[in-house]
Amino acid sequence: MNQQNWRTYLVTQESLSAGRSTVDVVRGAIDGGIDVVQLREKGTDARSRYELGLELRELTAAADVDFVVNDRVDVAQAVDADGVHLGQSDVPLEVARNLLGPDAVIGCSTSTVAEAERAETAGADYLGVGAVYGTSSKDVADEKNGIGLERVAAIADSVSIPVIGIGGVTAENAAPVVEAGATGVAVVSEITAADDPRTATEALREEVTDG
Repeated sequence: MNQQNWRTYLVTQESLSAGRSTVDVVRGAIDGGIDVVQLREKGTDARSRYELGLELRELTAAADVDFVVNDRVDVAQAVDADGVHLGQSDVPLEVARNLLGPDAVIGCSTSTVAEAERAETAGADYLGVGAVYGTSSKDVADEKNGIGLERVAAIADSVSIPVIGIGGVTAENAAPVVEAGATGVAVVSEITAADDPRTATEALREEVTDG
């Protein structure tokens, strides 16, 4: 696994998937060339996330797609995910590292240079930076919603680990995020709510790899 190669990153959310199951959305995204899938599913209990995680682990492993779990180190361990993505209010990164081991991939959500530098020092493997353009797909504090491309560039310049831009990203506005210094982009509804998740993934991939 090499996070430096991540260009397209899907964050799952069945409530934003136009009535489809997350498994069906992920299957389409894999067919479209997605690089990494993050199991989020806010609002569901740990048992439901565990059971869905087992299905997604099987799909992603078969397709050689990386798979991480949002927030929950225990679920990541239970489904043998490649790693976990932590927010600023989740368990400390060092604790997650001790639990998951040196080979696990651990990402961290950041919106400022200071947060990014702390996360890298603590051992993060990559950063989720945003919300770049602002988003309604998740609850984000006003000061962190719509940080803009200049902030993305400042964060990317301040660290040596991959930066993934997230928040309000679409196929139409993804390329500038990469031009600002991000390795790739993460999306929720751009793929989950699309008429065809496979086509949406292909379009996003084309924008961030070919410009």
